[in-house]
Amino acid sequence: MSYTERNIIETYSAMFNGLSPLSKIELIESLTKSLKKDRIEKADTFYKSFGAFSTEKTAEEIVAEIKSSRKFKNSEISF
Repeated sequence: MSYTERNIIETYSAMFNGLSPLSKIELIESLTKSLKKDRIEKADTFYKSFGAFSTEKTAEEIVAEIKSSRKFKNSEISF
């Protein structure tokens, strides 16, 4: 944990000292839900990336197609 993160935690902890026990429990529940949500969203994003590019062509065919579609301009540069 970095110095900055530790300082942030200590600052928030000082603010939470004035809360009622019920408010602290609700805060803990909210933080727990946010942690679970982040973990689920990261997994979903990872699995959604599969199949984003669908084709029957092989990798070699795709590379050949890209290379053949390139167009170069030969222009003389004068200094």
